[in-house]
Amino acid sequence: MGIRDGEQILEMMRAYQVPCLLAAAADLDLFEKLAPAPRTAAEVAAAAGCDLRAATILLDALAAVGVIVKQDGHYSISPELAPFLCEASPQSVMAMLRHQANCLRNWSRLPWTVHSGKPEYPGPSIRGEDADKASFIEAMHVVSRGVADELIEEIHLGGVRCVLDLGGASGTWTVAWLKAEPLSRAIIFDLPHVIPMARECFAASPFADRVELCAGNFYTDDLPKGADLAWVSAIIHQNSPDQNRALYRRIAAALAPQGWIYIRDIVMEPSRTAPVAGALFAVNMLSATERGNSYCFTEIQEDLQSAGFADVELVRRDEGMRSIVRARVR
Repeated sequence: MGIRDGEQILEMMRAYQVPCLLAAAADLDLFEKLAPAPRTAAEVAAAAGCDLRAATILLDALAAVGVIVKQDGHYSISPELAPFLCEASPQSVMAMLRHQANCLRNWSRLPWTVHSGKPEYPGPSIRGEDADKASFIEAMHVVSRGVADELIEEIHLGGVRCVLDLGGASGTWTVAWLKAEPLSRAIIFDLPHVIPMARECFAASPFADRVELCAGNFYTDDLPKGADLAWVSAIIHQNSPDQNRALYRRIAAALAPQGWIYIRDIVMEPSRTAPVAGALFAVNMLSATERGNSYCFTEIQEDLQSAGFADVELVRRDEGMRSIVRARVR
């Protein structure tokens, strides 16, 4: 990264400040309070149930860094940023802001985590545990909605009859597969508390009649059988190698003969210092999971081969979470 001097180190250290402003505003729904019309600090504080002095300081700081606008004692969201900060907008990034706020709380406990080797869970956000789970599911849609269609169109082989989407949640990647494979159907396999969210997402979808929703835990439960492609999207980083091998064996047993597994995740260089996003994401897994990590291709390859897969190849390389590893059941 080319760090040159002490001032640059301190500048990096101070970078926590603006994310903390965004996290607080997102968790307290302050942006939503400004969405209808400009409001005073007193109006925002009353609507959010917050202390007036504290809310005023936070709003002024958000205005100072350009996230909101302050004029004549009133605060508002600019027309340019409104689509991203308003909950109902299809371009909203609010769920990801809240998920990142939860990550920030985990990272704040990093010294304790590194000392013990176990994540130090700081507890739920001010919104509560159920809201945090919902934010996570929606956040995964936020980061995938703009790239899913193009990525699947790039990597799909054609002729897929059935896609098994593990942890498919909001259905973002399922829909991308169904668009790319118009004669296929899909099965979303996810935890029981997530399936109602997926059902709601597909309620008015033109793809609803091509999707089966199955509740279960892919770490412990048998997977639906017969799919010829398993989509494992942003999952393996939360597991240990042993957990991944067990998951791969479960997938191999469920897939049709000669079926494919596609893994979307960060793929590290052998040095484990590149890509930078992957090294930082490994810390994210350290702070949030018991045994998760970022993995390099040879590690993924060996785990897949040990579970009965062959023809393992890195078919797409990316600096972030969009590398693709593909393999076929022996």
